[in-house]
Amino acid sequence: MNAGHIKSILTLITSLSLLLLLSSCSAWGVKPWQRGTLAKPEMQLTPDYFDNFYDEHIYFSKEASAGGQGVGGGGCGCN
Repeated sequence: MNAGHIKSILTLITSLSLLLLLSSCSAWGVKPWQRGTLAKPEMQLTPDYFDNFYDEHIYFSKEASAGGQGVGGGGCGCN
């Protein structure tokens, strides 16, 4: 076996291992009795919607940035 053949075999094994690793967790899913725990407010990425909304509004208004939050307008805060 030459080095190119060994490299292609290792690439194939690595690719298949990565594919197996990424696809194995997707089949588990969330069980019905786990949904109640995941629905709790403290499990959300942003537990308080309005605090997060106002923080993002202040950020894009003060930083003169637009985009990324799904809001149009510039940095003047007049939108």
